Amino acid sequence: MAITRGHRFEISFDDAFPQGLVLVGDVSPDNEYQSREDKAAGRPTRQRVDEVTGKRQWKATVTDPDETKAKRASFEITLLADVQPVPTTAEALPGMRPIELDGLTAEPKVAGQGEFKYQSYVYRATGFKPAATGGGAKSARTNTESTPKAA
Repeated sequence: MAITRGHRFEISFDDAFPQGLVLVGDVSPDNEYQSREDKAAGRPTRQRVDEVTGKRQWKATVTDPDETKAKRASFEITLLADVQPVPTTAEALPGMRPIELDGLTAEPKVAGQGEFKYQSYVYRATGFKPAATGGGAKSARTNTESTPKAA
């Protein structure tokens, strides 16, 4: 039985990003390409729509503090929602806030060029949920659960 190309695997946020994610900047519409001719003719920009869910696509730049390679630490994530998703957490630094994603899926893809190709993923989510403060949510829970209790 083969898995079709473009299959999206559901994954828990804690498994994908053990240290959490940091949203850099704001969530913005993921618009289709508009040529110079379209702009000159005054045609409106159109927002992309996901073929699978039929929901509008929004994009956000995030940073994964668990990633060791600087070039792979920051990437864009696609949010699928009818209205623009709003982060539920406060800014830790100007323009940066810790986030957790709801309804996360991962789609495998090949990234890189030439002989420097590597396995990567396209991440999609349906929105935000409150993020744990201080390190990642999983590491905070693990520290409290692994502490031996006095008898």
